[in-house]
Amino acid sequence: MKSPRFKYVRPNSLDQAIGLLSEFGDEARVLAGGQSLMPTLNMRLSHPEILIDINNLEDLKGISLQGDFVRIGALVRHVEVMESSVIREELPLIAEAIPHVAHVAVRNRGTFGGSIALADPAAEMPACALALNANFLLKGPRGTREIEAEKFFYGLYETAIEPDEILVAALLPRIKSGEIFAFTELARRQGDFAQAGVACKARISGQIIEQIRLVYFGSEVKPTLGNNMMTVLKGQRWSDSLVESNSSQLDTDLDPIQNLHGSSSLKLHLQKVLTKRVVHAVMEKAGSI
Repeated sequence: MKSPRFKYVRPNSLDQAIGLLSEFGDEARVLAGGQSLMPTLNMRLSHPEILIDINNLEDLKGISLQGDFVRIGALVRHVEVMESSVIREELPLIAEAIPHVAHVAVRNRGTFGGSIALADPAAEMPACALALNANFLLKGPRGTREIEAEKFFYGLYETAIEPDEILVAALLPRIKSGEIFAFTELARRQGDFAQAGVACKARISGQIIEQIRLVYFGSEVKPTLGNNMMTVLKGQRWSDSLVESNSSQLDTDLDPIQNLHGSSSLKLHLQKVLTKRVVHAVMEKAGSI
């Protein structure tokens, strides 16, 4: 199919792009990598009055160190993230997860900010950003604001971005001494949509789990913290049966959606299996097992 008719503008400044969003509101769509937008246009699931191509905006590009944070511009391609030495050294969770993002052709054009802004429930980067306690920079006609990842993801494809705002960058805390990360997901083949997945940040002392942060994706309508499971595991000594004996905590933490990738009960089961795997991985990386 062919896309519907629309106006096309390629602004040369962030302020110009924001002005267009303010003028057209819900009738505007922002084009970055286009890996999600173009299919919806061609299938006529999206009917914008105007398409705002932000690929010229230098303010949205680049990976850099800013104090205790790594700044990833919204226009940074997934392949840039994958090849970045800064990401490998400072954000090992992102480095571990990025090869699972779609396939090569999509990673070559798709953007980090596009993944965050779309908030696909099966996407890896929103889950990793939440696991890392990232902050997101948004700019609109009222100025710039910074919002925590925990307050950013609302629901299915819903975020805190207002219709006249643009995601400028993500600020992700640099790795601290003693932090350990692990990532795992299940998909029919690597690069396909995840049926279930977990991103984990932990601090281990000997065989004791001092701190742990578990974020689930692929099964929920948004990246979701496993609060009850995290509370139960904190302070516990590792054993092969630790996670399995507490797996019922996920019954209240998660509310899986049923779709083409599996039933609710299947996804809940998969997340319990992946939780055991990801906790085992962080303990192994800590040299505690």
